[in-house]
Amino acid sequence: MGSPNGGIIGVVNPTSFGKCTQTVTTSSGTLTTQPGTRLVAAAIVSGGGGGGAGFSSEGGGGGGGGGVLNLSCISVCGATGYPIVIGGGGPGGPPSSPTSKGVGTAGTASSFRCNSAGGGGSQPTPAGAAVGGTSGTPQSNAGGPSPTGRGGRGGGGASATGGAAGGGTPGTANPGGAGGAGLDISSSFTGAPNSGVYSGGGGGAGWSLAPYGTAPGGAGGPGGGGAGATAVPGFPGGTTGTANTGGGGGGGAGQNCGNQNWGAGAAGGSGIVIVKELNKASGSWPLSAQFKARKSGTWTDGTVNFGAVFDYLVVAGGGGSPSSTHVGGGGGAGGYRTSFPGGTKLNLDSGTYPIVIGAGGAGTCGTPSIFSTITSTGGGKTGTPGSGSGLAGGSGGGAVGGGFDDGTGGAGNSPPTSPPQGNAGGNDSRSNPGLGAGGGGGASAVGNDGTSTAGGAGGAGSANSISGSPVTYAGGGGGGAYLPGTSGGAGGAGGGGAGVIYTGPGPQPAANPGTVNTGGGSGGGALTQGTGGSGIVIVRAPSARTFTASPGTNTVTTLPAPAGGCKVATFTVSGDLTIS
Repeated sequence: MGSPNGGIIGVVNPTSFGKCTQTVTTSSGTLTTQPGTRLVAAAIVSGGGGGGAGFSSEGGGGGGGGGVLNLSCISVCGATGYPIVIGGGGPGGPPSSPTSKGVGTAGTASSFRCNSAGGGGSQPTPAGAAVGGTSGTPQSNAGGPSPTGRGGRGGGGASATGGAAGGGTPGTANPGGAGGAGLDISSSFTGAPNSGVYSGGGGGAGWSLAPYGTAPGGAGGPGGGGAGATAVPGFPGGTTGTANTGGGGGGGAGQNCGNQNWGAGAAGGSGIVIVKELNKASGSWPLSAQFKARKSGTWTDGTVNFGAVFDYLVVAGGGGSPSSTHVGGGGGAGGYRTSFPGGTKLNLDSGTYPIVIGAGGAGTCGTPSIFSTITSTGGGKTGTPGSGSGLAGGSGGGAVGGGFDDGTGGAGNSPPTSPPQGNAGGNDSRSNPGLGAGGGGGASAVGNDGTSTAGGAGGAGSANSISGSPVTYAGGGGGGAYLPGTSGGAGGAGGGGAGVIYTGPGPQPAANPGTVNTGGGSGGGALTQGTGGSGIVIVRAPSARTFTASPGTNTVTTLPAPAGGCKVATFTVSGDLTIS
């Protein structure tokens, strides 16, 4: 039998020959990997939020910086095209009138390979345009705290909260707060534009009482945040967030003068995606050093090889259902990969292994789970009003129903693994009156198609007893349905959420999430966001091995007979597994 290490005895390391090619994408398109590329690193920066407009009683708050994902290892296929979406900056708040405040709009998400960051936030309503926006997920840093004065608060940046407005009383000049600092990723992506700093918060604008002169706006946060406007006669608007940085827009000036329109908030900066195709290969040592080390039962670096005795279960996060969709399909289950029972075990050395637990997609695709050489891909999300087809993933998302941009279910087992890590999502109904959405794919079955009376059921997951007891993982979410008299699709066994029914104008039912730590897909929502279940990693070894898991949320147990005292490490959050 051939060796994946080319005949070298030892731990199997994934190889990738991407030549460290770094591609910067500033507008939506497709990235085609090089033929030898199998692993990439990626920085995904979403659009920044728009700043708020000034008002007679306050300066406008800055928009939040876009969310930033800095991912060190993503599995890809060589010579394959992958779509990249660049999120737009949110428009700034329009000039306020005597009866309304101009609130900015949130930025939109950037995405690559089923990973996406949240758009930068705008000012929350009804709190008003002076409040700074929160930065996008996963950072979610808040805007500046409430001040005693009337200047606008700074928007949150990717690495810091926004600044509070400067001091002052309603009878004096009130400066705006600075935007929060962005995130520096230059150490991971050498030569990245904007010195590798992204998603600074927008500055809050100043406010003054007309006879008392000017009040400066807050500086934009490092990472493209736009500055807040200085309060002077003429009511200037804020400064736009820098394009392709995800910076928040600056707030517009406010002043207690007249009943006219005040300064407009500025738009946030658009996002950016940077992908580095990695070079990664197994190490080598002189033959004499290797021979000496093996005689003593170790590798050349001092570690001990324990052989192919480690079973694993790696389940990624399930896909979600966006809030923009009237009749959402079910989210695809997270990719499901296992050696138990009867599969090819991992050959591991002593040492510490990082473990990544994929998050369930909050209206997006799920994210990967990773242990050693095993990567399971996040589940695909359902479609959107602009594109009704589900997205590909470990298992594919179901198609949108209700006649809203009909489409097909997303592909499963993407990228392909053997055995397959998942299945395709189901199609929509295409027939009145129910126009049911497709169910998300599951680990052991495709998602069901929607019908004229119901959403499709999610594909079934797979049962596994690696932990000592049978548990079913990676079920697809059920598809939603259209109008009363129909029914939502059932969630697939293994944590899939059930679909809900769009009831017509007015409030809609909350979407049913996938179950935590199963990788189950979200049920299809009805203008409500659905979130997939987070993933899980379980590692099992003979009793002679010792496991230590960190942080303490993760557990190590010893199985009773007849399992022979096997050690089982269960990871529900990302951490480290030490094997000795």
